[in-house]
Amino acid sequence: MRRVVFNQKGGVGKSSIACNLAAVSASQGYRTLLIDLDAQANSTHYLTGLTGDDIPMGIAEFFKQTLASGPFGKKNQVDIYETPFDNLHVVTATAELADLQPKLESKYKINKLSKLLDQLAEDYDHIYLDTPPALNFYTVSALIAADRVLIPFDCDSFSRTALYGLLREIEELRDDHNEGLAVEGIVVNQFQPRATLPQQLLDELIAEGLPVLPVNLMSSVRMRESHQACMPLVYMDPRHKLTQQFVELHDLLVAAQ
Repeated sequence: MRRVVFNQKGGVGKSSIACNLAAVSASQGYRTLLIDLDAQANSTHYLTGLTGDDIPMGIAEFFKQTLASGPFGKKNQVDIYETPFDNLHVVTATAELADLQPKLESKYKINKLSKLLDQLAEDYDHIYLDTPPALNFYTVSALIAADRVLIPFDCDSFSRTALYGLLREIEELRDDHNEGLAVEGIVVNQFQPRATLPQQLLDELIAEGLPVLPVNLMSSVRMRESHQACMPLVYMDPRHKLTQQFVELHDLLVAAQ
């Protein structure tokens, strides 16, 4: 299973969702890999605690190899970092990804990530891809390489407008590049059930027939504390309500595979 967590709108909790779902997967005994494709490296820091020059080159080194190798060269390799958590590994991101992007686009290396995942799938049960909040080279590469796309959504009118455009773009990319890509659902994040507007927007999306998942992720300061501690919630506070929501979401997605 290869799942990309993506939304073009920033601040919807994309990295938090990818990392916590990957952590739940690993805690249940699945051999799990998260590939961080965002130059901001938020997922890398969250799962490893590393910053700055201490972060291995990871996915940036892989893409540098693809630029240097000829059409008949050997398979490009990627360094995989073992996190402190059993069964959970990371391909790290660095700021160098931003500099590599225009070179990769000009050389049309858009399918290299998919080929890498074909190799890695032999060693992992679940592979998660965390993407930048933009439909750029890295995000398109991830959508081409993935089996499924999970869309985080926070309940405001700007997010709703962006959501329609995002679904159209995914449909177009699926038709052109990856017919097997499935939108497995929209997950509402930072949900406030007592507020009127979020519930109203949620009801309207469901009424429109959009694939809104039945598990909402609550807003909680515990998530920020989890970021600060570089420890996903399933390890930091397994009994917390938000943790249990992540477990429920994970199990729902696995059951639908």
